[in-house]
Amino acid sequence: MAQDQDDRATVVELVGRAQSAMLTTMTSGGDHVSRPMAVQETEFDGDLWFFVDEASDKVAQIRANPSVNVSFSNDRKSEWTSISGTAEVVHDRAKAEELWAKPLETWFPDGLETPGLALVKVHGDTAEYWDAATSRVKQALGMVRAIRRDDPDEFPADNRTVEL
Repeated sequence: MAQDQDDRATVVELVGRAQSAMLTTMTSGGDHVSRPMAVQETEFDGDLWFFVDEASDKVAQIRANPSVNVSFSNDRKSEWTSISGTAEVVHDRAKAEELWAKPLETWFPDGLETPGLALVKVHGDTAEYWDAATSRVKQALGMVRAIRRDDPDEFPADNRTVEL
């Protein structure tokens, strides 16, 4: 039980430090499509939020098949997180106001008044993370050891799957 709480806390920290996110949906033909999304400045509590254009392909794909994946990376710290869950399109002005940040005007030039502006809420079911040693020397030595011993567990990284 304590390990589960520690693992969830690690996921919260990793998502909070992430520099980029990729949202993966499925097309009607069964192909997976990933696209970059702006990481919202909010503490991860099991739900992820993204601003979207209501008319976008990703919204149509979510409505047809709400199972999605969101992957996060922080290359500077050698951290990666993958969250699988269920997405829904949400129209909630108060939540949009809470999450809105000036850089979003790059994609939504009229701010919260942008026609077709909506939110996607992803409720995370499971997360998997990889947290590698921050030292590039330790990573390189671990990689050599893993290759020599034919054992990927020799690479200095913590990898866990977490129920959210």
